[in-house]
Amino acid sequence: MVDTILFIVIGLAAGVLSGMFGIGGGVIIVPALMYFCKFSQLKAQGTSLAVLLPPAGLVAFIQYYKRGQVDVKAGILVCVFLVIGSVFGSKIADNVPIPILKKSFGVMMILISLKMIFSK
Repeated sequence: MVDTILFIVIGLAAGVLSGMFGIGGGVIIVPALMYFCKFSQLKAQGTSLAVLLPPAGLVAFIQYYKRGQVDVKAGILVCVFLVIGSVFGSKIADNVPIPILKKSFGVMMILISLKMIFSK
Protein backbone atom coordinates (compact mmCIF):
# COMPACT_ATOMS: atom_id res chain seq x y z
CA MET A 1 0.00 0.00 0.00
CA VAL A 2 2.83 2.40 0.87
CA ASP A 3 4.48 1.69 -2.51
CA THR A 4 1.22 2.46 -4.28
CA ILE A 5 0.92 5.80 -2.50
CA LEU A 6 4.58 6.61 -3.26
CA PHE A 7 4.07 5.78 -6.94
CA ILE A 8 1.00 8.05 -7.05
CA VAL A 9 2.85 10.94 -5.37
CA ILE A 10 5.88 10.50 -7.65
CA GLY A 11 3.60 10.42 -10.69
CA LEU A 12 1.75 13.57 -9.64
CA ALA A 13 4.96 15.46 -8.86
CA ALA A 14 6.59 14.39 -12.11
CA GLY A 15 3.44 15.27 -14.06
CA VAL A 16 3.17 18.76 -12.61
CA LEU A 17 6.89 19.47 -13.06
CA SER A 18 6.89 17.95 -16.54
CA GLY A 19 4.04 20.19 -17.58
CA MET A 20 5.62 23.26 -16.00
CA PHE A 21 9.29 22.82 -16.88
CA GLY A 22 9.56 19.95 -19.36
CA ILE A 23 11.27 17.74 -16.78
CA GLY A 24 10.20 14.59 -15.05
CA GLY A 25 12.03 11.41 -15.93
CA GLY A 26 15.65 11.87 -15.06
CA VAL A 27 15.23 14.73 -12.67
CA ILE A 28 12.19 13.62 -10.66
CA ILE A 29 11.16 10.03 -11.31
CA VAL A 30 14.59 8.36 -11.32
CA PRO A 31 15.81 9.84 -7.99
CA ALA A 32 12.38 9.39 -6.37
CA LEU A 33 12.18 5.72 -7.32
CA MET A 34 15.73 5.17 -6.11
CA TYR A 35 15.49 6.91 -2.76
CA PHE A 36 11.86 6.48 -1.76
CA CYS A 37 11.10 3.11 -3.38
CA LYS A 38 14.59 1.58 -3.17
CA PHE A 39 14.82 0.84 -6.91
CA SER A 40 18.25 0.27 -8.39
CA GLN A 41 19.58 3.00 -10.68
CA LEU A 42 18.93 0.88 -13.78
CA LYS A 43 15.45 -0.22 -12.68
CA ALA A 44 14.54 3.41 -11.93
CA GLN A 45 15.81 4.56 -15.32
CA GLY A 46 13.97 1.81 -17.16
CA THR A 47 10.74 2.44 -15.26
CA SER A 48 11.02 6.18 -15.90
CA LEU A 49 11.35 5.59 -19.63
CA ALA A 50 8.33 3.28 -19.64
CA VAL A 51 6.27 5.84 -17.73
CA LEU A 52 7.03 8.87 -19.85
CA LEU A 53 6.53 7.43 -23.30
CA PRO A 54 2.80 7.78 -23.91
CA PRO A 55 0.93 9.83 -21.31
CA ALA A 56 2.95 12.82 -20.19
CA GLY A 57 4.64 13.45 -23.47
CA LEU A 58 1.50 13.29 -25.58
CA VAL A 59 -0.74 15.36 -23.32
CA ALA A 60 1.87 18.06 -22.67
CA PHE A 61 2.83 18.12 -26.37
CA ILE A 62 -0.78 18.78 -27.42
CA GLN A 63 -1.07 21.69 -24.98
CA TYR A 64 2.19 23.28 -26.10
CA TYR A 65 1.37 22.66 -29.79
CA LYS A 66 -2.01 24.41 -29.46
CA ARG A 67 -0.21 27.50 -28.20
CA GLY A 68 2.35 27.44 -31.02
CA GLN A 69 5.17 26.48 -28.68
CA VAL A 70 6.45 23.44 -30.59
CA ASP A 71 9.09 23.35 -33.31
CA VAL A 72 7.92 20.21 -35.11
CA LYS A 73 11.08 19.84 -37.25
CA ALA A 74 13.32 20.09 -34.19
CA GLY A 75 11.06 17.66 -32.33
CA ILE A 76 11.22 15.07 -35.10
CA LEU A 77 14.99 15.32 -35.45
CA VAL A 78 15.59 15.17 -31.70
CA CYS A 79 13.17 12.22 -31.44
CA VAL A 80 14.86 10.20 -34.18
CA PHE A 81 18.30 10.74 -32.71
CA LEU A 82 17.03 10.23 -29.17
CA VAL A 83 15.98 6.73 -30.23
CA ILE A 84 19.40 6.07 -31.71
CA GLY A 85 21.18 7.57 -28.69
CA SER A 86 19.01 5.67 -26.21
CA VAL A 87 20.12 2.35 -27.71
CA PHE A 88 23.74 3.27 -27.12
CA GLY A 89 23.04 4.89 -23.74
CA SER A 90 21.23 1.84 -22.38
CA LYS A 91 24.08 -0.42 -23.50
CA ILE A 92 26.63 1.87 -21.85
CA ALA A 93 24.57 2.01 -18.62
CA ASP A 94 24.48 -1.78 -18.47
CA ASN A 95 28.28 -1.89 -18.53
CA VAL A 96 29.09 0.93 -16.09
CA PRO A 97 29.41 0.00 -12.41
CA ILE A 98 26.39 1.27 -10.45
CA PRO A 99 28.40 3.53 -8.09
CA ILE A 100 29.98 5.29 -11.09
CA LEU A 101 26.60 5.56 -12.84
CA LYS A 102 25.05 7.16 -9.73
CA LYS A 103 27.91 9.62 -9.31
CA SER A 104 27.89 10.51 -13.01
CA PHE A 105 24.15 11.17 -12.86
CA GLY A 106 24.58 13.37 -9.79
CA VAL A 107 27.43 15.35 -11.33
CA MET A 108 25.41 15.89 -14.51
CA MET A 109 22.48 17.26 -12.48
CA ILE A 110 24.78 19.58 -10.50
CA LEU A 111 26.44 20.93 -13.65
CA ILE A 112 23.08 21.56 -15.33
CA SER A 113 21.79 23.25 -12.17
CA LEU A 114 24.82 25.51 -11.91
CA LYS A 115 24.57 26.47 -15.58
CA MET A 116 20.90 27.36 -15.16
CA ILE A 117 21.45 29.29 -11.92
CA PHE A 118 24.37 31.36 -13.14
CA SER A 119 23.44 32.00 -16.81
CA LYS A 120 21.36 34.95 -17.92
